[in-house]
Amino acid sequence: MPKMKTHSSAKKRFKRTGSGKIKRFQAKTSHMMRRKSKKAKLRLRDATLVHPHDEKRVKRLLAIGG
Repeated sequence: MPKMKTHSSAKKRFKRTGSGKIKRFQAKTSHMMRRKSKKAKLRLRDATLVHPHDEKRVKRLLAIGG
C-alpha cells in the first residue's frame, strides 16, 4: 500500500505539540474586528487544542498514525 499523503490545507492549519496533541488557531479573527471587544480579541489570539472527538480525523489528514 502506498504512503498516505498529507492534506495540504491541514498542514497549514494544524501543528503537533510535544505531547502529540494537535494545536489549532481560533476562528473569527480575520474581519469585523471593530465590533469585537478588546477582551474577545485578546482571547482569540491564543492557539487552542483540537477537541478530542476531532483529533482522530485531523491526524488522518496530517498522515499521523493514531
